[in-house]
Amino acid sequence: MAKISINLATGSLQKEDIIVGIDLGTTNSLVAFIDPDKQVKVINDTGKGVLVPSVVHFGSSGDITVGNEAKEFLVTDPQNTIFSVKRLLGRSYADVKDYQSFFSYKVIDDDSESLVKIKVGDRFYTPIELSGLILKELKERAEHALKTPVNRAVITVPAYFNDSQRQATRDAGKLAGLDVLRIVNEPTAASLAYGIGLDPEETRTVAVYDLGGGTFDVSILQIQNGIFEVLSTNGDTFLGGDDFDRAIADYWIAQNNIDKNELANNRELTQQLRLKAEEAKKSFTHQSIFNEQLGDIWLTIDRNTFEQLILPKVQQTITSCQNALKDAKLTVGDIDEVIMVGGSTRTALVKKMVAEFFGRPVHDDVNPDEVVALGAAIQADVLAGNRSDILLLDVTPLSLGIETMGGLMDTIIPRNSKIPTKAGRQYTTSKDGQVNMKIAVYQGERDLIKENRKLAEFELKGIPAMPAGFPKVDINFILNADGILKVQAIELRSGVKQEVEVRPAYGISDDLVEKMLMDSITNAQDDVAQRMLIEARTEGEQMIYTVERFIEKHGTHLSAEEMSHTHEHLIALKVALAAGEKDLIHSKIDEVNEYTRPFAERLMDEAISVAMKGKSVEDGPE
Repeated sequence: MAKISINLATGSLQKEDIIVGIDLGTTNSLVAFIDPDKQVKVINDTGKGVLVPSVVHFGSSGDITVGNEAKEFLVTDPQNTIFSVKRLLGRSYADVKDYQSFFSYKVIDDDSESLVKIKVGDRFYTPIELSGLILKELKERAEHALKTPVNRAVITVPAYFNDSQRQATRDAGKLAGLDVLRIVNEPTAASLAYGIGLDPEETRTVAVYDLGGGTFDVSILQIQNGIFEVLSTNGDTFLGGDDFDRAIADYWIAQNNIDKNELANNRELTQQLRLKAEEAKKSFTHQSIFNEQLGDIWLTIDRNTFEQLILPKVQQTITSCQNALKDAKLTVGDIDEVIMVGGSTRTALVKKMVAEFFGRPVHDDVNPDEVVALGAAIQADVLAGNRSDILLLDVTPLSLGIETMGGLMDTIIPRNSKIPTKAGRQYTTSKDGQVNMKIAVYQGERDLIKENRKLAEFELKGIPAMPAGFPKVDINFILNADGILKVQAIELRSGVKQEVEVRPAYGISDDLVEKMLMDSITNAQDDVAQRMLIEARTEGEQMIYTVERFIEKHGTHLSAEEMSHTHEHLIALKVALAAGEKDLIHSKIDEVNEYTRPFAERLMDEAISVAMKGKSVEDGPE
């Protein structure tokens, strides 16, 4: 077995092979590294380009393509081509239901708090699996270009990502065969790429303006003693360079009197117009007019017209900057540096308006597409112990979490988190009337709790008896600088509270930490497969429980045919659970959901109608 060393002072692995920095983006992703001459560089494998489109295509014969080749299928095979998966990471169905029309592929929607899944053919994928495929492609490109194994990485995420989204990004890395040493905020990485924050004596307040293809965000950072604190973040997850392209295309459609209904049925023309619009936008960095012909359609636009078209969108981003400053309780005069990130910041109007708003020149001399990945590589270099000029805060060497249904470990504080730290997550009950909740605390890197080390167990008693899913229990982990962990559980509706203190690192030798890490890397694929099967089973069992309770309560309002078909669907789901095949279970859950939703909605409408007359459904018709 390969042996790896672990630096317990930093909780990271010792430098034996290269650690890369990865910018996992909504539209494009890329990898950077520090070369032997200490220069930070992005990887361009076999001349395919630095940017790898964050697109995954599933072919009819089971072949999977990622990146440049997959992008070609966006128009020709949209239902099997997954894009913008980053928007779905760590999200529930309820989070994305308003954006369903944005996706050309099927996002399974049961209007619940469960995490989303994507259906492709007969298979069900989580955003973690799909992001894992993108990261695997990046890993392989890096290995091919560097001629060395790449097993460790720093991955960046937006500053506004919550704990669930950060954990999902870690899991995607693990699935790709990467040991994710640190999840770093994108604005922090961008600051590092400009050398801001590398000097531990430096104190700086920085605004990072990030305008990509599909998203915009602005973050205000306070950098002091090597610590990057996000004071505020603001933005719009559906505003970006794509909107600039659309504005140009719409202008051409109006100028040429193109029938929009006709256009809706002509995908090829729509795509050609979009691509030409993107070409025109890019041309304005070096020319003032764009004039080309597409068939018999003249595509003419000048820079001034383009700037007038996009002015409202750019103004929206300035409003976000104002809001971010207000949230941080700062003024424009408090900002020391302004950093531009994202390809769309190349637009002259954007640079001009941002510089005018902040009253200072902006940093834009590092390639805005690459700046985040370059910063991630610098952070990777710090973690590798190659920089003696930076003070690394102490970190926790192993992940800390709790047991959830099916014997799974849900990580609350991931390994390599800086300490002291605090993190939490919200849980609920799985059975109606449940008044107690067992909270078991574990340490380790494996998905199943039986493979990890149990630290403590306690019970939160006195939860008010409510239907399953109604109680809201916050579980918080507070880890202090001495490595003492306080676990706190509080039911928000009633205020019932319980807490326990444990010493997570007590009695663990360096060898045991090394073995636990090595096992997690070696068994990553099997662990994730087991986790997904257990999660599918748990979801299936929950669906059966919910539907059976619904029938028990409202069966008299269903027709004999509805009752019969519902029972048939439940039996099929129970058979699938017994078979233990993840995709089959998801498929049967989807079928139960699709069949029962219409009459569940009908009963809800009846209940509202009757309630408005002062009666309950159980009273029956008048």
